[in-house]
Formats: sequence, C-alpha cells, structure tokens
Amino acid sequence: MRELTTERLRLRSFIPGDLEAVHAYAGDPEVCRYTDWGPNTLAQSRAFIDEVCAASAVERPGSTTWAVTVAGEVVGACSVSVTSAEHRRGVMGYVLARAHWGRGLATEAAAAVLRFAREDLALERVEATCRPGNLASQRVLRKIGMRQEGLLRSHVMIRGRREDSLLFAAVGDDVPGPGAS
Repeated sequence: MRELTTERLRLRSFIPGDLEAVHAYAGDPEVCRYTDWGPNTLAQSRAFIDEVCAASAVERPGSTTWAVTVAGEVVGACSVSVTSAEHRRGVMGYVLARAHWGRGLATEAAAAVLRFAREDLALERVEATCRPGNLASQRVLRKIGMRQEGLLRSHVMIRGRREDSLLFAAVGDDVPGPGAS
C-alpha cells in the first residue's frame, strides 16, 4: 500500500498495534453521531483492524484504507474505493478522533486521498456522502473541491432510523491534480 504524506500527516497501513487508538475514536458516540457504524465495541474495533490489516497485505488495487497519523499517533482513518473501473468512478470517506477536530486535519487527509484517487487510480468521478446535519463534514468536502449534487432521501440506516445523505462529488477538473494544494 502506498503511503501518503502531507505537511502534518502520514497516511499509512493500519497495524494490529493501532487497536487502542482506533477504539478510542470508533467507540466515541460523538465521533459516530453521523456514521452508519458505531459506537464500536472493542470486538468491533478489533474486527475492523483485522479486516484492514488483511486487506493491506493483499494487493487489491482500488480499495485502500489508511490510518491517519499525526507525529506517529493514529488519529483517524481515510479510505477510497473504486466503485466502477470501467466508468472510472469511486467513493471516499474519512473519520477523525474528536480531540483533533477543528484543526484542518480531516481536510488535509481527504485532499491527499482525493489526489491519490485521481493520480494513482485515474478516477474521473469521486463521490462522498454525509448527513445533512454534519456541517463540519460538508465544509471538508467543499474545501477539497467537491460539489454538493443532491439529497439522497432515506439513504442509510443509522441506529434503527432511516437517514438522508447529502451527495458530494468531484468530477474531472474539480479533482485536484498534480501539484494542487
């Protein structure tokens, strides 16, 4: 798996030793407030670590999940998956520990993954969704060049309730190219 680096971050493969850090954010109800997973039990966090470690050990182009690290500490995750190689389309997502919110780290990580999607995966269209109430995530997606395209009504099930999602996408020239910041 290719590592990504930014001014303040290193995005790397997850390792089994990341379990405690992952569980710290994945078990936090506030972090999981708008996600369709969590808050995780320790067993669920362990299953996530096992899954991403196994996936990174196998060369699976088109689906990558990175540990987002600051000064060696795991503070979140960021991923991209090819949803259609033929149509050069993919989807990305991210999560960050609450202690690291409001510092631009999610924007920095998401921008690096969006560049990877364009340069390494040659994707023409990259999508992301967030809940309408998640204003911080909307800001991140806009800052990295994604545009809101619509509302997906009753899109996901979150803790037993149907929830809407906002659909964002970066297409062609919207996606930062080589050397973009």
